[in-house]
Amino acid sequence: MRIPDFINGLYEGIGSLMVWLNVRTIYRDKQVKGIYLGSMLFFTSWSLWNLYYYPSLHQWLSFSGGISLALANVAWTILAFKYKKN
Repeated sequence: MRIPDFINGLYEGIGSLMVWLNVRTIYRDKQVKGIYLGSMLFFTSWSLWNLYYYPSLHQWLSFSGGISLALANVAWTILAFKYKKN
C-alpha cells in the first residue's frame, strides 16, 4: 500500500460520508435551497471520472472510496433535480 493512495482514499471515503449526509437531508426535506446545481454536476462528473482514473494508476483504496463518493453524488444530483422541479 502506498501512503498517497491511503490518504486520498481516506479523503474519498470521508467525502462520501459527507455527501451521503446531504443525500439524507435532501430526501428528508424534499427541497433544494441555496445550491447551484452546476457545481454539483461538475463534482459528480469528476467523481465518475475518478472511477476510470484511479484504477489506471493502481490506486485501489482511492477507487474504493471513489465508488461510494460517485454513488452519493449521483444520488444527490438525481434528488436535487427531482425536488427542484416541484
